[in-house]
Amino acid sequence: MRNPRDFARPLAAGAPDPLREIPVTPARMIHFFDPSNDRVTAKLPALAPTTDILLGNLEDAIAADRKEAAREGLVRIARELDLGATALWTRINALDSPWALDDLLRLVGAIGDRLAVVMVPKVEGPWDIHYVDRLLAQLEARHRLERPILVHAILETALGVTNVEEIAAASPRMQGMSFGPADLAASRRMKTTRVGGGHPGYTVLADPDPERPDAPRAAAQQDLWHYSIGRMVDACAATGILPFYGPFGDIADTAGCEAQFRAAFLMGCVGAWSLHPRQIEIAKRVFSPDPEEVRFALKVIAAIPDGRGVHMLDGKMQDDATWKQCKVMVGLAQMLAEKDPELKAAYGLEG
Repeated sequence: MRNPRDFARPLAAGAPDPLREIPVTPARMIHFFDPSNDRVTAKLPALAPTTDILLGNLEDAIAADRKEAAREGLVRIARELDLGATALWTRINALDSPWALDDLLRLVGAIGDRLAVVMVPKVEGPWDIHYVDRLLAQLEARHRLERPILVHAILETALGVTNVEEIAAASPRMQGMSFGPADLAASRRMKTTRVGGGHPGYTVLADPDPERPDAPRAAAQQDLWHYSIGRMVDACAATGILPFYGPFGDIADTAGCEAQFRAAFLMGCVGAWSLHPRQIEIAKRVFSPDPEEVRFALKVIAAIPDGRGVHMLDGKMQDDATWKQCKVMVGLAQMLAEKDPELKAAYGLEG
């Protein structure tokens, strides 16, 4: 077992010191784009101000014969395009693929000073993170980078869910995790072809009416992913990293997308992936706290500024536990208000 004190030391001579805390910045949506698609990349400067994170995808959805073009496209984008304050991430290819090593060697050397986070797919245990951790430290030292590149794991296999706590604690580089429902469904042999969201066959049925036993019975669709997302959120919260919902594949089903994103937000996720520009606005709306709730949280904090005692406010009991909940809500609102003047006004944080 690695000595915990070693977490504060770089894994290669000359690499930057690891971060003691993961920076928390607006991360309501991670917007994926294909760096090999010139039509898409031409729109990035205009798209960047509307997003919190832009991610150049090198893995799934990029055909084998376009892997190198996507990698070089991302280098060109980082060097030539003005993305403003929007963070630039990448998703490399899976560690068991023939492209992952070249992804890291090329990108860290060429644009390591521009890449904030490397997303690693199909992470199954802490050993995957240890490999990436050491390699990134060696490359940072070689290229004299001044800050560490962070790592984001995708939880998309049964073994990964089994080891989620160890993955979250594997390295001080760990920035967060995303939930990958499609690959996880395949790994578990689940009987669904959907990418995220519910399934009409996964329901609970009300008891039969004793007086009308043959009458139709009420049914309610359940959440296939509740257990696994809950485990991911707990693992992230316990280690000070950030949980994200992943993709919602039915681009046309905006209502279903919003419902899935909202469930993830209420459970503790800070953001989700957007695969199409229309999902950016959904994520921005869902992962920004409701103005009415923020205003109420501000009232609670004003009424009990030190968080002590029991108080009644608008007919509701408030104590140290609800005060902590309100601090979380207001803290997020204040961070988002700095980026979004409309939210600042809606939250009553002007002045």
